[in-house]
Amino acid sequence: QVQLVESGGGLVQAGGSLRLSCLASGRTFSSLTMGWFRQAPGKEREFVAGISRGGTTSSYTDSVKGRFTVSRDNAKNTVYLQMNSLKPEDTAVYYCAAGLRELGPRYPGDYWGQGTQATVSS
Repeated sequence: QVQLVESGGGLVQAGGSLRLSCLASGRTFSSLTMGWFRQAPGKEREFVAGISRGGTTSSYTDSVKGRFTVSRDNAKNTVYLQMNSLKPEDTAVYYCAAGLRELGPRYPGDYWGQGTQATVSS
């Protein structure tokens, strides 16, 4: 079993930045693909970003490309999501996810964190 604990959410003005972190435990971190999903009020959960086991490959949903960066530190069992140039439409609960193959819209992973709220004011 894998436990994921997110942190770093908060309230920020449009144009600002937040950095989310997700600490994993319970399994060899480098064996897991990692990613981030989000769910806005009244909307379905959507894929945001994913990163490969070694951190060499990443993918993003179109709406965050050029603004968000996913990274990982396998020595610290942690994955990050750096969010810059935030927009009000980025407001959502952000979930860390882990899996055994590449995460994306069709594969949300096998393990989920509890989520962290990010709110962007206009």
